[in-house]
Formats: sequence, structure tokens, C-alpha cells
Amino acid sequence: MATNTHSNSPLYERVKLHVLKLIETEKWADGRRLPSESELVKTCKASRMTVNRALRELAAEGYVERVAGVGTFAAEAKAGSHPLDIRNIAEEIKTRGHTHSCRVVDLTEIRANPEVAIQFSVMMGSRVFHSRILHFESGIPIQFEDRYVLPNFAPEYTSVDFSKITTNEYLLKISSRIEKSEQKLTSEIPPADIASALDIDSTEHCLILTRRTWVAGQVVTYSHLFHPTSRFQFESTYTP
Repeated sequence: MATNTHSNSPLYERVKLHVLKLIETEKWADGRRLPSESELVKTCKASRMTVNRALRELAAEGYVERVAGVGTFAAEAKAGSHPLDIRNIAEEIKTRGHTHSCRVVDLTEIRANPEVAIQFSVMMGSRVFHSRILHFESGIPIQFEDRYVLPNFAPEYTSVDFSKITTNEYLLKISSRIEKSEQKLTSEIPPADIASALDIDSTEHCLILTRRTWVAGQVVTYSHLFHPTSRFQFESTYTP
């Protein structure tokens, strides 16, 4: 199993990436049955417990479907995005032939709590802009965006009408010279208010992309992007 830059990842994560890459190349697309756990154990040189964990997590994240006594199948394709791309969600939705709309839940100035202060490397209590925006794809909630922005970077942020322009598009207009982007992808049950806004069951997991971006050596944005696992998947292609 090729691991490339993921060689330092836990083995179960590498098994997940192996399965996702095969699904992505359409070898197992369109609901086709995946190789058995025994076959994956041999291919990935992993224990059955490790393979089982990888498949369970892929099922929880909506990439595969498991049928007791029958096997594991590639799930039906859902709305997708590359986790390492910093893209305009409105454009992503448009490329799928759907319409984008959004609702601004909050847009305000706050004082940085300990978590936010650490992420920006500023003093606790420093001024920070905070926006919470719900994005819809053809009327269906697809992403809850929870974003913090450094005021020195975007001083007019709280006066922008984000129902007409996405935060991503606006911030890239200010500066497209992003020096560094740090991403972390997790699968968790979201806070109750976000689950309610996304119109999902309180027990459903979300794929949460946490991102920080740097400009001129300073973290300028810190965000959490929540995506219902039943409606969304992240996609990637690796080219050495």
C-alpha cells in the first residue's frame, strides 16, 4: 500500500486513505462491493482490528456502507470538496449545477477567549471579528462556517454584506498572498445549535475542517467549517 507523505499517520488512517483512493479512482464506485476485511488485511499489511476500525470510521463519515453478513460497499457520491483547497463554496456549488445561498447568523466583534488567543498568538481579550454563516446548496444546508478574523487584516469585515459575497472571496480580495495554511479534519457531533441550523439529528456527526491561514507571518483567520456527513464528503487527488 503506497503511503507517500502519510507514512507518519496511524495505520488505520492509512487504511482509510487507501480505500478512499481506490473509491476515488472509480474502481469501486457506484455502490460496488469492496474487498473483504481479510483482503484488506493482506493488501494493507494491517491487523483485522485496524482494518475494521478504518471501515467503521469510513461508514460513519458516509464514504462506505456496511451490510451485516454481506459486505462493505462504496457509498453513493455526495457533494464534495478537496480538504486542502481554500475555495469559494459558492463556486463549488455552482460547478455542481446547483444554487448557493446563505444566512448570516452572527457578525460581530468579540474579545478573544483563551482558545482564540492561542490560535492567533495574541493577548487574551484582544479584539477579534467573529462570523457564523450557514450555507445552502439548492436550499439544503450544507456547511456551517464559524470564522474568526484578525481586525488588522480585514478592518471592514463586520460591515460587509456576506449574503452577497462569501467570506472566502472577500478575504482573498484583500490579500491572495497566503503564505501558509494549516488544516485539520475531524468527525465529531457538532454543538446543538449548529446541528439545529444544519437541520440534522443531534447524534449525526459532522466533518469539521479546522483551518488557520497566515499572511505576512501572522495568523489572520481561524475557522471551523461543519459539514453533515450524510450530505458531504471531502475528496482529494495525489500526484507525485
